[in-house]
Amino acid sequence: MEFHIKDEALAEKGRLRIEWAAKSMPVLRSIKERFEKEKPLAGVRIAACLHVTTETAALAQTLQAGGAEVRVCASNPLSTQDDVAASLVVHDRIPVFAIKGEDKETYYKHIHAALAHRPHITMDDGADLVSTLHSERQDLLAHIVGGTEETTTGVIRLRSMAEGGVLRYPIIAVNDADTKHLFDNRYGTGQSTIDGIIRATNRLLAGSTFVVCGYGWCGRGVAMRAAGMGAKVVITEVDPLRALEAVMDGYQVMPMAHAAPLGDFFCTLTGDIHVIRREHFQAMKDGAIVCNSGHFNVELDLEGLEAMAVSKRTVRDFVVEYRLEDGRCIYVLGEGRLVNLAAAEGHPSSVMDMSFANQALCAEYMKNHASHLEKKVYGVPEAIDKEIARLKLASMGVAIDALTPEQEKYLNSWEMGT
Repeated sequence: MEFHIKDEALAEKGRLRIEWAAKSMPVLRSIKERFEKEKPLAGVRIAACLHVTTETAALAQTLQAGGAEVRVCASNPLSTQDDVAASLVVHDRIPVFAIKGEDKETYYKHIHAALAHRPHITMDDGADLVSTLHSERQDLLAHIVGGTEETTTGVIRLRSMAEGGVLRYPIIAVNDADTKHLFDNRYGTGQSTIDGIIRATNRLLAGSTFVVCGYGWCGRGVAMRAAGMGAKVVITEVDPLRALEAVMDGYQVMPMAHAAPLGDFFCTLTGDIHVIRREHFQAMKDGAIVCNSGHFNVELDLEGLEAMAVSKRTVRDFVVEYRLEDGRCIYVLGEGRLVNLAAAEGHPSSVMDMSFANQALCAEYMKNHASHLEKKVYGVPEAIDKEIARLKLASMGVAIDALTPEQEKYLNSWEMGT
C-alpha cells in the first residue's frame, strides 16, 4: 500500500485519539452502522483532500465501511495530526499522504498521490484538489462523477469555476448546509481559534482589544468567544449588512486602518487576500499578535511584513517574531495558516459530527444522482440537512414538537385571515 506519513510508530497514540473523538460523533456513527450493512459506496474510489485530524479519520472509516476505496491527503500543510495519519495507515489500511509542516512541493505531491487511484468522487476542503484536477490531471476527469466541498473558500473558488464554464463535474457545497455553517463555522471555529491562540501564546484575552476581520459565520463565532473571554471586540468588514449586524450585536465596527493601532490580537476570517497589509502592520503597537483562521495564509500580507522586518525569529512553537526598524515587534501565529489547526487540534468532534455526516451522506447522494446533475455547484439536499439535525437532536436527548393536522392545514392554506 502506498502512503507517505511522518512515522508509523505513532499509530497507537493516533488510534486512541480517534476513538476519543468518535465518542462525540454519534450521528456519523449511526451512518457508519448503516453503511456497514448496506455498502452504498461499494466500488467507489474517493480522493479526500481534508485536514487530517481525528474527526477526518472517523469520516474516512465511515466511507470505508460503506465499501469505498479511500485515499486521504492534507488540505493544509500545517493541519495534519501525524499520529492520526499513522493510525489510518497502520490500523485501517487507508492510504494517507500527509505530514505536518510539509513544504509546498510535498503538499502538491501528496495531492497527486491521492488522485493516483483515479477517483470517482472528490472530497475537498479549499478546492486545491479540484483545481489540480482541472489544471494538471484533466486525464482523470472522465472517471469522476461528482464531488463535495467542505469550506467557504473552496465554495467561492468552485462557484467561480462554474460561472466561468470550466467546472467539469457537479459538486455539492457541504459548507452551505445549515447543519454545517451554522454550527461548524460559528461554534467550531469560534472555540478552536481561541484555543489555538491561547495554546500558542498563553496570553490573557481579558481586557485586551481583539480585532476580528470579517463577520461571516466564522467571524461571528470568534467574536462571540473572544468577547466571552473578556476582550473588547472590534470588527472590520466590507459588507454593509454584516457590519450593521456586528454593530447591533454590540461590537465596535471600524476600518482596518483605524483598528490597526488599537488591537492586541488580530484574526482574519474572510477568505480574501491581503486583509491585513503592510500599512496596517506599520500602524500596529509593539507586541501585536496576528493570526488567520481563514483557509489560506494569503489573508495576511506576510511578504510585506518580511520586507519591513529587520529580524525574524521563532520565539515559541508556532510564534514568529518580526522586529521592525523602530524596535517594535509583531508576532505571527502558525505561519499565517489556520491557527486553530496549526497551533491546536481544530474543531471539537461533536460539531464536526454534523459536518462529516453531511460529507458521508452527500457522497452517497452523488453516487446515486450524479448522472442527473449538471456541472455546477449544488447545495446539500434539504432532506439530508434535516435528517442530520434530527439525528443530532436525538443523540442529545432533545425532543421537539410536531405540527398537528390543523397546523399543517393552516400553513398550507391562504383562506384563513384575522
